[in-house]
Amino acid sequence: MGSIPSCQKCGSNYVYEDGDIYICPECAHEWPKENNLEKIDFLRVSDANGNAINDGDTVVVVKDLKIKGSSSIIKVGTKIKNVRIVDGDHNIDCKVDGVGAIQLKSEFLRKAP
Repeated sequence: MGSIPSCQKCGSNYVYEDGDIYICPECAHEWPKENNLEKIDFLRVSDANGNAINDGDTVVVVKDLKIKGSSSIIKVGTKIKNVRIVDGDHNIDCKVDGVGAIQLKSEFLRKAP
């Protein structure tokens, strides 16, 4: 077993291991034991066809979407430009013409060609 490093944030020597991470009890900083490039924290979002959606992409709505709390509907074929990926159940943050800022689920969208 290798030696436990000092805290990356405050320099404390009281760091301990917990599973795959190190934890500093003084400043509550946590970091992974291995600093692999493969473990970079990013969100992978797929459209209805399984294609990856990235920040700034243009997508098309594949199903009429009723907007909760409103009588408005986002129609099939509506093109949405410059989407942003966010964490959560509704993982696409965007602005829809005639509706405004809204969050949508990626399963109701497809990447535009």
